[in-house]
Amino acid sequence: MTILTPLFAVFGIMLLGTLVQKLKLLPVDTDQVLNQYVYYIAFPAIMLIALAQQPIGEILQWGFIAGYSTAMVITYLVCLGLSLLANPKQHAVAAIRALNATFGNTAFIGIPLLIILFPQQQSALVAAAIASLLSVLMFAVALVSMELATNTQRQHHALVIMMMAVGKNPIVIGSLIGVCISALEIKLPSGLALMIQQIGNTSSPCALFAIGMVLAKAMRYQKDSSVFSPKNFIELSLINLFKLAIQPALVYFMLNRFGVSGDYLIMGVILSALPTAASVYLLAQRYNTQASTSAQGILFGTLVTFFSLPILESLVRTYA
Repeated sequence: MTILTPLFAVFGIMLLGTLVQKLKLLPVDTDQVLNQYVYYIAFPAIMLIALAQQPIGEILQWGFIAGYSTAMVITYLVCLGLSLLANPKQHAVAAIRALNATFGNTAFIGIPLLIILFPQQQSALVAAAIASLLSVLMFAVALVSMELATNTQRQHHALVIMMMAVGKNPIVIGSLIGVCISALEIKLPSGLALMIQQIGNTSSPCALFAIGMVLAKAMRYQKDSSVFSPKNFIELSLINLFKLAIQPALVYFMLNRFGVSGDYLIMGVILSALPTAASVYLLAQRYNTQASTSAQGILFGTLVTFFSLPILESLVRTYA
């Protein structure tokens, strides 16, 4: 199956969400309700059951974990450094820019995309789960950076803030439960396993539909901001260059260095080449830092991905 088929399916559901939001066919806060359902219930369920039903040896893909995380850290640090060179002392802005260039939508887009592209392969969910967990850690690093840069009255140490961000993440909790079930070789009752699977299966369409609604809201920023100004266009282009091209190239290189090949290599590059997750926009909005630019960057990156991802997938399949 060519990647264009699942891409059309993925972006088709997102487009439907955008149209529904534009036409106001559902309550204005429907995207928030869907996001909360997916984030707190559906994604933890699919992560839990996917990992619980895999042998622990299949989950502990140390080469994939090392290669993918190294590429993410390099991308983050390079973007952080370049931003501080351009705007010294603006650490919060630098953290958001670096996160925009690093934190891909491996859960909301990556999971449904890999499920369609690699049908009947549990390894697709394992790869997406690993990438999502590593992205959560990267998000926690950026969160600590934002707290240190903007909150002088913080009550907790930076390490505590990071641990709280990771420990309270429902995707992390669901994944850890699934890993423990796998490691202990516990067989879930068939009825319970089917229930969790059915709940998890709702994650993909709900997540994609919600993303479409969020993007429709993000488009409102276009009316009030100078998205086509040279400075803004250059910033958006550089962020998405790192996110959609440089980071996938680094992931390909690092996975090769750590001996990863075959489907896991292809999956790693695809996951790293996805557009920035909407969570970055929410963090930027929370700290009132680069919120408009983040929204525009996510929209821009999502559109570019429709053209860039098939090219990258073709290249990595050729040279994998």
